[in-house]
Amino acid sequence: MQIIKSLIKLFVFVCPVSAVAQSTYLTQGSKEYHFIDRLEIKQQKNTDLNFSGLKPYNRRAIVMQAQLIDSARSAKLTKVDEYNLRSLYMNNSEWVANPGDDAKSRRPILKTFYKTKPNLLEVNTKDFFLVVNPVLQFQYGNESDNNETQYLNSRGVSIRGRIANKIGFSSTIIENQERGPSYFQDRVNSVKAVPGVGFYKPFKTTGYDYFDARGYITFNATKYIDIQFGYDKNFIGNGYRSLLLSDWGNSYLFAKLNTKIWKINYQNIFMELVPQFKKRSDSLLSRKYAAIHHLSMNVTKWLNVGLFEGVVFGRKDHYDFQYLNPIIFYRHIEGTIGSPDNALAGFDFKANIARRFQLYGQFLLDEFILSKVKNNPSNWVNKWAIQAGVKYIDAFGLKNLDLQFETNRVRPFTYSHNDTVANFTHYNQPLAHPLGANFQEFVGILNYQPTPRWRVNARIIYYNQGLDSAGVNYGANPLRDYSTRTMEEGYNIGSGNKVTTFNGTLNVSYELRENIFLEATLQQRNAKIESVPGTSNSTFISAGIRLNMFKRAYDF
Repeated sequence: MQIIKSLIKLFVFVCPVSAVAQSTYLTQGSKEYHFIDRLEIKQQKNTDLNFSGLKPYNRRAIVMQAQLIDSARSAKLTKVDEYNLRSLYMNNSEWVANPGDDAKSRRPILKTFYKTKPNLLEVNTKDFFLVVNPVLQFQYGNESDNNETQYLNSRGVSIRGRIANKIGFSSTIIENQERGPSYFQDRVNSVKAVPGVGFYKPFKTTGYDYFDARGYITFNATKYIDIQFGYDKNFIGNGYRSLLLSDWGNSYLFAKLNTKIWKINYQNIFMELVPQFKKRSDSLLSRKYAAIHHLSMNVTKWLNVGLFEGVVFGRKDHYDFQYLNPIIFYRHIEGTIGSPDNALAGFDFKANIARRFQLYGQFLLDEFILSKVKNNPSNWVNKWAIQAGVKYIDAFGLKNLDLQFETNRVRPFTYSHNDTVANFTHYNQPLAHPLGANFQEFVGILNYQPTPRWRVNARIIYYNQGLDSAGVNYGANPLRDYSTRTMEEGYNIGSGNKVTTFNGTLNVSYELRENIFLEATLQQRNAKIESVPGTSNSTFISAGIRLNMFKRAYDF
């Protein structure tokens, strides 16, 4: 932590803060993300939206690009798109020169609260901008063959703003009590962490009580370099999943540099993580560290290509200075210091086609050794992951119906390491795909917005995975030391105790007013483990209300 703080101080000292207005970032899981996808595909031009594989999005950037598309009128927006565009402006009004009457409330409470439709409290002066909003989610449901009521009770507050157009800040604190479906409880009890959050305390025997707290500051070092320092999550990719870096797990401390100039975007992330541990009484957890960089370029007006490299390493509670170099190949450093760390490399791409389609994909190599797999691809060192997907907007000529299909394949032992510290995990959870490794997955998603306020989301996830069998390590769990394997060859995707899982979810929501959703969810999950007789079936039905918060997903 100290070295990351020192890094920030160094950049502040070396690079004086310019007068460029500093923006915060769009909250992950916000409704705007899907709409931005639609805008990008419809526009099919070389804009800042082409860098949308890096999340969260900069609020200022998405407003500027949306305004360009809006003024050009070349994207052929539907009436629902127009509604979503106005909503985007309202929720990011600090970057809209003239928000108009759409953003203003007719009857503010006590002439102070909800002066604008999205925000409980909004202050906008020359040198100071502040937004304060409540965060709420109440969901109650029932699961088949389970006598206990399932629930999610979340209350909190979110704050964002900027000072003197130079420093941006954001903070979100949410207190939660949750009892999810039985397979969700099994996951928590297995890894000793709540998916997406981490730390928890027991609540009423089978429930969980936990905080979800995030925050950061951000500023411009120069016109082209943004610096962010905080405790939050990041996501690299264009798919529903990411095989490079996802927002699945717990938040972490990080320093991020984003350099954007011409057609190039270069991002560095320096991270402080928690290695795997056994839950115990209050005590200081150990630390491990990671350095990640991603270089992307708009090759054409419709094609974006990116290169990824990351390294995870364990030191005795200190960062390795060699990995602080923002412009170098980490694999070279890792080799020169004795190859003790876990180095990964990969690439991603995105192609917008015919204003209707987006093709995307990722490929990752984890300490791949060609000489060992040349003649035998089933060797354990053949560690890679691949993703391919397509998005289809206004499908079959039906306005506002969007489809997405995605497949993910990850070889055994990918993301793992021989010391259980340098594996690609944080707080007992994967940093990439929630399933870990040794699986093949298919994802189908339908998003339909028939009217401005009604939304329908349907999602089908089907996967095969090879689990450990009788204690034998088949490479599915990245938390396990890969040196515990029992053979050198004979590993294929699905090797081990095979589990086949179907997870289907249907969610229908109505936006009562800006960012307040009434919704109902139906979920069916079937899991068959090869070595266990019968099939585990779960039907889960829930309903509730959500305000300024992402929808909780049990999608594994």
